[in-house]
Amino acid sequence: MFIKKTHFKRLEKSIDDLNYALIKNRFIDLSEILGNRKELLIRNLLAGISKGIGIGIGFTILTAILVIILQKIVTLNIPVIGDYISDIVDIVENNRR
Repeated sequence: MFIKKTHFKRLEKSIDDLNYALIKNRFIDLSEILGNRKELLIRNLLAGISKGIGIGIGFTILTAILVIILQKIVTLNIPVIGDYISDIVDIVENNRR
């Protein structure tokens, strides 16, 4: 029934490694959250709302930058590209009003 010291040391090291991995990955925190359905629902709801708002704001900023760049290209009076871009800018400005 006695365990050799080498086996005991190896077992102790394995337990320490497992404990470190669980702490590093916040396993205990995750298991507490998963046990509480109300908290899990609230966290996921807030995460979804914030992601949606972030995507909306980001898309709006990128579109505004693109429209500004296209307006600058139109002012350069490039013959072929300028006509197409001016049509796009007009469509965007008419829809914005």
